[in-house]
Amino acid sequence: MFELFQSENNDKYYFHLKAKNSQIILASQGYADKAGAKNGIESVKTNCADDTKFERKTAANGKFHFNLKAANGQIVGTSQMYASESGMENGIESVKTNAPSAEVKEKEA
Repeated sequence: MFELFQSENNDKYYFHLKAKNSQIILASQGYADKAGAKNGIESVKTNCADDTKFERKTAANGKFHFNLKAANGQIVGTSQMYASESGMENGIESVKTNAPSAEVKEKEA
């Protein structure tokens, strides 16, 4: 499920892709308006099928994470930190599995 919400801190719109267990598997950047965030969700749905759109990274502390990029190279979603590379790969597979058919729910402020 995609959860779409507006931040109280900066009035920007964000989305989270959540797994069935409600764990956040992908988080967006901030968008100026709701339409931009909805376009970001569509971009995740479109681009998650292409493994080359996943940018796998290792942080300075040795933890693993990934970004999902759109066709234009912009980052549309960022993962949490994972302790292992296999955990990160499982996260990527979870995005590929959950995102295409995920419904969008708007969270009330």
